[in-house]
Amino acid sequence: MTRVFLILATLTSFVLAACTTGNDGTATGSGVYKIRNEERVQFRMLDSVNALREAAGSPTVQLDGKLNAAAATHSRDMSVQNRPWHFGSDGSSPLDRVNRVGYTGQLVGENISESYENEVQTLTAWMENSGTRSVVMDPKARNMGFSWFQEANGKIWWTLLMAE
Repeated sequence: MTRVFLILATLTSFVLAACTTGNDGTATGSGVYKIRNEERVQFRMLDSVNALREAAGSPTVQLDGKLNAAAATHSRDMSVQNRPWHFGSDGSSPLDRVNRVGYTGQLVGENISESYENEVQTLTAWMENSGTRSVVMDPKARNMGFSWFQEANGKIWWTLLMAE
């Protein structure tokens, strides 16, 4: 477990070094964390998840476009509902959303979160909870979907899907 936290600490340092800050060390602009390099966020999360999985002897996962789409839809929907939970505003479950995008594999689990400043802090929080950690580390998982929605006020809604 110490190795896992060492990996997370290293990854957090890397991500924080990529953030833009002003001379006083606060985030540039309004003082609210703003995701930059959006095209890299999913790959940073994938690399972080795979580093943890490899350290634990679990097989690596790959990003899946359909799962990413389901995660993006749910992140935006949680923002609309203004609450982090696993059911969509239309009553949909994670299984429903994965089926809607045409994913044919088996869903392993879904992790959700709100308000963490970046993807590594979110992953760190998930790894500190046995239920969400088990989704990230499930050895049956082969595919991952990950996305977020950031509101204008800076609040971020995160969704991670793991599937066979």
